[in-house]
Amino acid sequence: MNKGFMVVFDGSNGAGKTTVIKGVEQYLLSKGFDVLLTREPGGTPIGEKIRDVILDPTTPEMSFMTELMLFGAGRAQHIQEKIVPALAQGKIVICDRFDAATFSFQHYARGIDLDTIIKINDLALAGFSPEINIILDLDPNEGLKRVHSRGEGLDRLEDEKAEFLIKARNGYLKQAQQSPEKFEVIDAAQSKQAVLADVINIIDTLLVKRS
Repeated sequence: MNKGFMVVFDGSNGAGKTTVIKGVEQYLLSKGFDVLLTREPGGTPIGEKIRDVILDPTTPEMSFMTELMLFGAGRAQHIQEKIVPALAQGKIVICDRFDAATFSFQHYARGIDLDTIIKINDLALAGFSPEINIILDLDPNEGLKRVHSRGEGLDRLEDEKAEFLIKARNGYLKQAQQSPEKFEVIDAAQSKQAVLADVINIIDTLLVKRS
């Protein structure tokens, strides 16, 4: 395989993305692939500064449009500086969240009109699209319990009301229904081992398809 591709992991907070991503990384490395891990918001020096602004729980006054445009700005930098060069080197890019999160949080949960989000996102993507979005689906209330059990504080989006987080979760599921060729949904209420096994099956299928 000469050309790299990108796999996105997304879904509710506390669904186990970090654990799964580490497991997939080790699996791909054992197969001899060159892997790049990255995240959104973040992924670049500029993106990490944007992340700090977006997720800072002390800035509840941020307008919805400011939030959307910050996500777009960070994504544009991320694609140009990090993702596209990695793919050109034949790497498999694994990203913790990407543009599906923007549609879930900013459209389905925030209520920003879809056309506006598409315009901002299209400017940021500049024609780019990940190979697959793997959604780790979990009831947001259960996810927050997991976050609390780890002794972690909540960021600005995690600290939203339950209704907001439920709308975001439903947004992921709606996107998966609308574009089944670009999404896979995994039940993250399973054991960690079962979730990782389901994900590895998806990765194996993808590798075979691209070989």
